[in-house]
Amino acid sequence: MPNLPTPPSTGDDPYLWLEDVDSTQALDWVRAQNLKAHARLAESAPFKAMQADLLAVLDSDSNIPYVEKIGAHYYNFWVDAAHPRGLWRRTTLAQYRKAQPAWETVLDIDALNALEGENWVWHGADCLHPGYQRALVALSRGGADASVTREFDLVEKAWVNDGFELPESKGGLGWIDHDNVYVFTDFGADSMTRSGYPRIVKQWQRGTPLSAATIVYEGRHDDMYIAAMHDSTPGYERDFVSRTLAFYNNELYLRAPDGTLSKIDAPNSADKSVHKDWLLLQLRDDWAVGDGYVAGSLLAINFARFMAGARDFDLLFVPSDSTSLAGMDWTRNHLVLNVLEDVRNRLSVLTPGPQGWAHSAFIGAPAMATVDVSAVDSDDSDAVWMVTRGFLTPVTLSLAELGAQPEVLKAMPAFFDASRHEVEQHFAVSKDGTRVPYFLVHEQGLQYNANAPTLLYGYGGFEVSLCPEYSGGLGRAWLSKGGVYAVANIRGGGEYGPRWHQAALKHKRARAYEDFAAVAQDLINRNITSPRHLAVQGGSNGGLLTGNMLTQYPELFAAVVVQVPLLDMQRYHHLLAGASWMEEYGNPDVPEEWAYIQTFSPYHLFDPAKTYPPVLFTTSTRDDRVHPAHARKLAAKMIDAGQDVTYYENIEGGHGGAADNAQSAYMKALVYGFLWERLSAGHG
Repeated sequence: MPNLPTPPSTGDDPYLWLEDVDSTQALDWVRAQNLKAHARLAESAPFKAMQADLLAVLDSDSNIPYVEKIGAHYYNFWVDAAHPRGLWRRTTLAQYRKAQPAWETVLDIDALNALEGENWVWHGADCLHPGYQRALVALSRGGADASVTREFDLVEKAWVNDGFELPESKGGLGWIDHDNVYVFTDFGADSMTRSGYPRIVKQWQRGTPLSAATIVYEGRHDDMYIAAMHDSTPGYERDFVSRTLAFYNNELYLRAPDGTLSKIDAPNSADKSVHKDWLLLQLRDDWAVGDGYVAGSLLAINFARFMAGARDFDLLFVPSDSTSLAGMDWTRNHLVLNVLEDVRNRLSVLTPGPQGWAHSAFIGAPAMATVDVSAVDSDDSDAVWMVTRGFLTPVTLSLAELGAQPEVLKAMPAFFDASRHEVEQHFAVSKDGTRVPYFLVHEQGLQYNANAPTLLYGYGGFEVSLCPEYSGGLGRAWLSKGGVYAVANIRGGGEYGPRWHQAALKHKRARAYEDFAAVAQDLINRNITSPRHLAVQGGSNGGLLTGNMLTQYPELFAAVVVQVPLLDMQRYHHLLAGASWMEEYGNPDVPEEWAYIQTFSPYHLFDPAKTYPPVLFTTSTRDDRVHPAHARKLAAKMIDAGQDVTYYENIEGGHGGAADNAQSAYMKALVYGFLWERLSAGHG
């Protein structure tokens, strides 16, 4: 048996002290780095103008106020310059159709912060069906994942005295009925999973202390997340318990009125959903049941018959080499499928009936755009919201009755002049011969002289697909100034379904980085840019991606942006939610797995004897998902080795990096300021 590498002892890590998030020593280091970054990038007049320009986009009254139908009202959460933490407000459909709807404020988060001396960030609300007179409102301090939940009266627009209230924790509350909720939270010692999420779900009755809540289900410590939910669909009221073992590994149970649980006996990797009479299974692995079904397929069967043992599925979708199922949504009578074909959306409508499922076209969806649809109210109508956009096409929101032409309700204005730009799609060839698609946005008449400042963006993980999106900030701060923008659809993502994701899991992780490097090389080979003018950007798992570009492919880039990243892959599973990602990356405590994990751990790949391109690290002190120490430690190691490092850590913001629009504009301006500084200087 070969000698396998043992992970280095944490005692050998001289930067371990930076993992103590709020220690005086760590925060002093953070503040010192922030001051340096601000002094170099943020004090010039061009920076301040760009920051103001970005904030104007974020705060614009012309942004679309997306709504959710809750009872007779249409609710929206709105953020602008006057309301930096936001307003929860509502209107009617008749008003919403107007250019300037009349809104009724339900809850003002800025006023609440002033009253309570807090820094609340909105985390959403769960409204009680069918009367919609009560809501469970979740609020986060500074944008962290952990939240406080309180009961709110939607009629009186006030907090409910002695109502349900949950202390700060990861987890939450969910309605069963007026007097009962499911609660999954930190109940004290031994009640959370290794990943830092709830391990126990209980039923809590109004008027009783949380300590009196009764256990519904108790998971294992190495599970990821335990929860329960009530389906309030009229005539189909049911309760379910969800046991998530890891990403894309879950069990779903039907809970009977007496509390007994019956497992929905489908593969753990399948996405399971129940709607009225139907159970839908979206497969992530081949399933040898009946005639057999391939990964990426969508199956349907009557739910009651399935629970009784039937397995004669209707096959609703089968993937091809170029297609995958991006999403689906039920209306009252129909199921809308959203399929990606070479990263372009295609919609269709399926209708169950006595003779099986009828297929029809979705009328009115644009052929060349990113398109999302969602039901307006699946209990009452066949209407859907349709949102369309592209790199150069601002967002449009339409209301569509299936079978009829959509009605445009709202359209975002153009925040930059896109008339002189164009979008292309190309395919790079990766190291193993796989064709990897990417989008390219540039000015018409681009000179192919290898001098274009080019920003390449990627993610490549957790089956997340990157489709064309409109960004007024990107347009103003990058494209309108002559920058070229590229988005790589590398393996690890979901652009071609589960197979594309699984192709870069664990010991196959290098494929994602080879794909991204191949796209970078293709941009160079086409004479669009050169290593002196090429930069990369990514956040979270995308920060791990760009961290590997920094350490494994430094010769390709003039600048690297690494945002809220994973970087220390020896300790990631011991930091915050990291244990929940071991199905993606592997377990570094197992020597056989550390043998390959160390090959994509930027913190360990860094060699102080080498020269690396300039790098900007950004993170957030309040990020309670990906620990800020990942960015802190590699930045400190590189700074001490004399490398060209810029570091900025926002004190608020959670994993999103910013708690309000002003912070977001500043963080974005830092990125673009850094990129223009480095690419204009021609570093390589």
